[in-house]
Amino acid sequence: MAKTIFTVHLLLLVTLLAACSAADSPGNGQSPSGGDAAGASFKKLGEEPIKLSLYTTGATFTDVEFATMIADPIRKKYPNVTIERIQSASNATATEVLSTYTPDLIFGSLQPTVIRTGVYEDLRELIKRHKFDESRLKPVGYDYIKDITKGKGDAVLAIPFNINQHVTYYNKDIFDKFGVPYLTDKQLTWDEAVDIGAKLTRTVNGVHYVGLVADNLTGLAKSFENPVLDRQTGNAVIDTPDWRRLFELQKKIFNTPGYITADKKWNWTRDHFMKDQVIGMRVSWLANMVGPLEELRQQGVEFNWDIAPTPTFPEKLGSTRGAQIHSLAVNSKSKNKDLAFQVIAEILSDDGQRIIARNGRVPAVVTPELQKDYGLDIPVLKGKNVQNVFIGKPLQEHYIHPYESGITTRLTEAAEDLAVNGLDVNSAIRKATEAINKDVATLRTTLGDF
Repeated sequence: MAKTIFTVHLLLLVTLLAACSAADSPGNGQSPSGGDAAGASFKKLGEEPIKLSLYTTGATFTDVEFATMIADPIRKKYPNVTIERIQSASNATATEVLSTYTPDLIFGSLQPTVIRTGVYEDLRELIKRHKFDESRLKPVGYDYIKDITKGKGDAVLAIPFNINQHVTYYNKDIFDKFGVPYLTDKQLTWDEAVDIGAKLTRTVNGVHYVGLVADNLTGLAKSFENPVLDRQTGNAVIDTPDWRRLFELQKKIFNTPGYITADKKWNWTRDHFMKDQVIGMRVSWLANMVGPLEELRQQGVEFNWDIAPTPTFPEKLGSTRGAQIHSLAVNSKSKNKDLAFQVIAEILSDDGQRIIARNGRVPAVVTPELQKDYGLDIPVLKGKNVQNVFIGKPLQEHYIHPYESGITTRLTEAAEDLAVNGLDVNSAIRKATEAINKDVATLRTTLGDF
């Protein structure tokens, strides 16, 4: 009997030792990110009080939007979960902030210089562990994110939060003043838009009106998926047939009689549309205008404007312009990766995406019925033809080279050359190409290769 008991105890000891050995071995089930392995247990959101933090980089996201679209919905569903926003000095760079703070969540556009710091967690294990349904995500957003790391590890660095699309904002009062019929749900070609713009461009009683503003070359370029810089070399690739058409269209807009003033004013902006109210049509981002227009309304400034589809080239009818992707990511240094990802999953649920749709952002999920809720909670959008937002399919944004932010001023200079410096299209392209390549050579030295 004693021998039997000894044998049982020995077997138990061997089993315990084997278990401890397995736990200490490299193949212990830990994911590469340091989190639990797929299928392992993890803390559920709401199980215990937790405070998570979020930092915004590379995108406009007001405190009201943060509260309305992220913090408040999570707190409502999980009363013991708080999400706080990290506020930084206005002149602090993202890399500076992220070297000082460790936010659990990162909101915004994926920026190459920030990606390079390693702050973005590869979400593939979290996606698997939490059974997140990637098929619900719109390809225009998710494919863009995955393309960033294509062939370089193929990490999934973020989940799209919303799709920032382009629309045409137009001032009905200016259309009325000059007897021009309102825009409809018909998508115009650029030539048609330029012709309408010409009818709205004139000076009356000392007030200079401009018919069509399209954010110059950087905005017009969104009509194609073509990049500014070669993905491999980083050099300029703007001397192509498509880019030549964009330069020619820009020149045509500038050649509209009266577009450029006697004192050579040529660069018309958002404030000229909203505050001065002298722009007939402005083609721009949704996020660039809806929030500021609502702020003006709250200040008591209102005027008669509406929304129409974005113009494009004849062969592109049915599509709009390159979409900007705002996303949510998990910090690779966070101690709460599973909880942070569960927050992302909640925001990407139909209920979460309905909230952002009602508050003026286009959802990132393939749920067509959410379109009818677009803008319902934004007073300035009451009575507007908001469904025109969804006419035309947005294009996937081109791969944005890490050097691109350092050379965009050259496109502004090229537009100025076309507008007031007397350069023709060929000369403007040649000058811009030379300037961009010179800048790239400097950036390659200061930033290194990517």
